[in-house]
Amino acid sequence: MYYRTDLAVEAHTITRGEAKEIEGVVSETEELYGLPVTTVEIINEAGEKALGKSIGKYITIEASDIKYSQETYESASKILSSKIRELAGNKNDTLTLVAGLGNDDITPDKLGNMTIDRIMVTNHMKKHAPDVFTEEISPVCAIAPGVLGTTGMETFDVIKGICDRLSPDLIIVVDALAAADFKRIGVTLQITDAGIQPGAGVGNNRHSISKKELGIPVVAIGVPTVVDAMSLLGNDRNKDTEPLIVTPRDIDLIIERCAKAISGGINLALHDGITLRDAEEYVS
Repeated sequence: MYYRTDLAVEAHTITRGEAKEIEGVVSETEELYGLPVTTVEIINEAGEKALGKSIGKYITIEASDIKYSQETYESASKILSSKIRELAGNKNDTLTLVAGLGNDDITPDKLGNMTIDRIMVTNHMKKHAPDVFTEEISPVCAIAPGVLGTTGMETFDVIKGICDRLSPDLIIVVDALAAADFKRIGVTLQITDAGIQPGAGVGNNRHSISKKELGIPVVAIGVPTVVDAMSLLGNDRNKDTEPLIVTPRDIDLIIERCAKAISGGINLALHDGITLRDAEEYVS
């Protein structure tokens, strides 16, 4: 069976089939703030080989009503916040670089860019006006590095250059993902400490952005916005099938709502004592 997915929970389900477990992979599901949350942890090379994913934790939030429900949006943001803290172990004085990946000219690929627009960027204020913010507000930088075709630079090289200059303690990367199941588009949020390989979901692999490559903890957050058409065709596909990427017609709304939820989660995680409303007012 053919499938292409960036979601560890999908890869786990498809690979496992009727089996009870997969060597090197541990999975558990819980409910937080009323939403199902599944953690798939790949603990060794056997697990890496089985799922085709790097060693690490992959946490999936199922938020089926996120497009229309304020309650679901707030719950997703709070879960993301707690999981970012869990994976990163960040403190109040942590300097964080938030990078929004993708192409701002292509709607399904602009999740990272739209998320960056809502991030509470505070590093410059903490540095030049330290009395403005309390100790609970952390220094945060943000960048939307663009894509190779418009900048002439690999995303990894841009982020590596910034890291060499600023020496952040944590990198949070946001990017659009690909799913195998169309029903997961826009309603599944994944957060992982294994980093990310830009373009992997659509077969355009770039240099990975990870702790292994950068020497800095990396937390990657993403939402599937596209499906490879061949994944939908399953056994009906053939060698002459055109390589198509499919996205829903309401992708604009999906990107907007998911960017709002992700940015909310990041803002809550990086700054103690603020609310989602505080963060929204700060960036408005």
